[in-house]
Amino acid sequence: MPSIQAWVSEDLATLGDLGYEGEADTITVPIKKPQGGKLTEDQKAHNRDHSRKRGPGERGNSLLKMTFKALRIVSVNPWDIGDITRAALVLLHIEYGRTT
Repeated sequence: MPSIQAWVSEDLATLGDLGYEGEADTITVPIKKPQGGKLTEDQKAHNRDHSRKRGPGERGNSLLKMTFKALRIVSVNPWDIGDITRAALVLLHIEYGRTT
């Protein structure tokens, strides 16, 4: 499996969750609370901003998965799921009368 570096565009900010903690030099991830410690106010602000930016994408992902059962458990080639997801997104846009 290629590293995450191969998927990240240098021109676009890429946001990840704590599952990508080891890739913090490649993508932007939230700051993990130290064991037995606390986050500083600046670190908390970073995490809030990070969550606000990721929120719309997470909600969109949830809507797609809840609407289209086929997207809940993906058993096809990961590169092929993009085509299926794009088709599902078009159907959602048509259903809700949205053009963006």
